[in-house]
Amino acid sequence: MDSLFQYSNQLIAQVNTAFTRYLYGQINWQNRLIGLIGPRGVGKTTLILQHIKNKLNPQQTLYVTAEDFYFAKNRLMDLADEFVKAGGKYLFIDEVHKYPDWSKELKLIYDYHPNLSVVFTGSSILDIKKGNADLSRRAVVYFMQGLSFREYLRLFHFIELPIYSLDQIVNQQVDVSPIPHPLPLFDNYLKKGYYPFAKEEDFGLKLQQVVNQTLEVDIPTYAQMNVSTGRKLKQLLAIVAQSVPFKPNMSKIAEMLNISRNNIADYLLYMEEAGMITQLRNPTEGIRALGKVEKVYLENTNLVYNLVEDHQNKGNIRETFFLNQLKVNHQILTSSLADFNIGNMDFEVGGKGKGEKQIKSVSQGYLVKDDIENGYLNTIPLWHFGLMY
Repeated sequence: MDSLFQYSNQLIAQVNTAFTRYLYGQINWQNRLIGLIGPRGVGKTTLILQHIKNKLNPQQTLYVTAEDFYFAKNRLMDLADEFVKAGGKYLFIDEVHKYPDWSKELKLIYDYHPNLSVVFTGSSILDIKKGNADLSRRAVVYFMQGLSFREYLRLFHFIELPIYSLDQIVNQQVDVSPIPHPLPLFDNYLKKGYYPFAKEEDFGLKLQQVVNQTLEVDIPTYAQMNVSTGRKLKQLLAIVAQSVPFKPNMSKIAEMLNISRNNIADYLLYMEEAGMITQLRNPTEGIRALGKVEKVYLENTNLVYNLVEDHQNKGNIRETFFLNQLKVNHQILTSSLADFNIGNMDFEVGGKGKGEKQIKSVSQGYLVKDDIENGYLNTIPLWHFGLMY
């Protein structure tokens, strides 16, 4: 256990607390059992280390990763028992889904140690959901996605902007004065600004590793797939990546990948929950909670540029960005008249020369344009929607 404390204190001392993610201030750290989940590479580990450094007594706090060799011979439950007896109060478990029977042991730790606070993270939302039956009444779970354009400006360029609500944006209340020339910065964000590790060297290679690990390890492990099925997932992602956007035809995909048509919807759902794609559904009423999938996008624009190389479709990139940034706080559905619907608002996304034809008959229709710095009337710059978290 001494080596675990040594490693924990070393990581806590090294973490930089100058920049924190949007979720940092939203988490109620008073809860006894907190889960922080989301795709690989969005900064979950950094966030919990920052909280420890900023708020907690290191003598009463331990950070461990479930991948540590310590757990080859020791149980989480035993670690918690020993930690509490030594006066420990705050236990942080990273990559918890790598530990067998993690949900059962977390449940026991919660029940047996009422004075111990536990925070766990998981890179794959799939595994957290799989084990969540035991924890549903105990754990408060938060989901974190990648950087907004606003967070990118602060982390990469030290430009501070407030968070704007959707109502403020559509009512042209964004103060653009802190950024004299936003478009070049926005273009760079679309290519490599969504993941915090883009500040490091070899971003493209590291992003490929994130994709490979998700498709070849996380999803197959969760869904009990074999290696060849993992390869099919990569082929399916490639099909989505090269489309503009992808409108799923299950029979055609099944034929291309030589797999059962019945499996396609499951594969797409696994990929969506793992942070690789986003599925846009149509509005439904009644007992059907989820509508039919109309379009499939890559989850963020960095994936588009990384996976499609030199064949990106500009319209696809615009729509991917819009969908990615707004889904954090809003339910986005297809629109019968425009590209997207949010509540009683319809949004048509396009380039500088996009006209109002589609939204002319809509009571609350908005034209979202790329390549413009300022908005007017019902025309809103695309980059403004990156300031919402």
